[in-house]
Amino acid sequence: MLKVYNTLSRKKEVFRPRKKKKINLFVCGPTVYDFSHIGHARTYIAFDLIVKYLREKGYDVFYLQNITDIDNKIIARAKKEKVSWRGLARKYEREHLRDMKSLKIDSVTKYARATEHIKEILSQVKRLLKKEYAYQIKDGIYYDISKFKDYGKLSRRTILQAEDAISRIDESKEKRNKGDFCLWKKSRPGEPKWPSPWGYGRPGWNIEDTAIAEKYFGVQYDAHGGAKDLIFPHHEAEIAQMEGLSGKKPMVRYWLHTGFLTVKGQKMAKSLGNFITVRDFLKKPLTQGRGEGARVFRFFVLKSHYRSPINYTEKAIAQTKKELERIDEFVEKIKGQNFKVTTKIQNSKIIKNLVLRTQKEFAKAMDDDFNTPKAKACLFQLVNRGNQLLDKGRITPAGAKEILGFLKKIDKVFGFIFLKKPRRGIPEKVLKLVKEREKYRKEKEWKKADEIRKKIQNLGYRVEDREKGPKLKLIRN
Repeated sequence: MLKVYNTLSRKKEVFRPRKKKKINLFVCGPTVYDFSHIGHARTYIAFDLIVKYLREKGYDVFYLQNITDIDNKIIARAKKEKVSWRGLARKYEREHLRDMKSLKIDSVTKYARATEHIKEILSQVKRLLKKEYAYQIKDGIYYDISKFKDYGKLSRRTILQAEDAISRIDESKEKRNKGDFCLWKKSRPGEPKWPSPWGYGRPGWNIEDTAIAEKYFGVQYDAHGGAKDLIFPHHEAEIAQMEGLSGKKPMVRYWLHTGFLTVKGQKMAKSLGNFITVRDFLKKPLTQGRGEGARVFRFFVLKSHYRSPINYTEKAIAQTKKELERIDEFVEKIKGQNFKVTTKIQNSKIIKNLVLRTQKEFAKAMDDDFNTPKAKACLFQLVNRGNQLLDKGRITPAGAKEILGFLKKIDKVFGFIFLKKPRRGIPEKVLKLVKEREKYRKEKEWKKADEIRKKIQNLGYRVEDREKGPKLKLIRN
């Protein structure tokens, strides 16, 4: 039975979608004015895993994510670079999607741009005005938080506590309440604009999400997610908008939020020199080659629970890489078929029981609010036990195939076990040297054999001498 932690209730609840096996999930997407950073990646990897696990359980998940392609930051950056706001937004949208693809984040059903939903945004603003949740002043249309009695229920704040929070484009001396937020901002000279009943203008930040969600899901749906810092005021504003205009509660059944990512214990900031973009991380020497960067970062993120904070350090990344190498070595071992096996029937039962037990523990962990640290522990228990059985000659080729099948199944969710670019074939020159070295070893010409080993190493390969024959491993920088 799947349970999820609901930010609204502050407790774990049995997950029951509105329509049996169909789930509608909305996750707040990026504001495309710069390259995506590893904090963004942390959240989107977490929801990528959540959606993939739900789909593996048989749910039909419509995963919707918005793209904020109109915003103060976009306009300011475009002016600074002397380019069009639209061109700048499209550029960074492409870069974001490219980064997501690099990290194997491919579970999103639809990305929806704010500027392609102006009609829906205007419709919501009109209805909120009609119901007197909104009011018009000189510079635009604002939401009156005093009219929505449940304002603050997600963040557990009172209306008075909410007064200290101001959204990104809602500064105005004419507002009724300090915490009121903008729904529609009248345009200034040189800024992007769209026609409306209140004159030319552009949408506020909060209204785009509810307008997009209503178009695809209606006024009530299953789950909404995002980073923890969006709980207030952004997600609080979304609830006020949607429940205010519809009169139906709750807007969503389950609210899911990811924890913060810090760098060496500090919040990421360009001024602190600790701002790491996804592309910069993937270029690091420690993570380069054969998809290693994506594997390492996905594993680094999923080692922690999605609601927990993560502290990024080079030491933590190096440790993550070492742990991945343990998995790689085990996978390479069981891909071989020349096992020396005793009592096959008994060994077959041992492997089946091992895989079944691991499957059960893995599902139990994931059904407990997507507990990836426990799921990871299940994986390493399998690796450790598997290595013990290999050393004792108790894994048959059929057993190895069964273990590989299980690993491939859970990797549809994890996405870091087999996420590698195909390795090119071993050069003929290296293979000839290996053959020559074996000849000298059989003749006990140890000095000559060692000289050839060094030649092989200089060509980028390490030779491991095993009972069944030499094993070549690529030397990673």
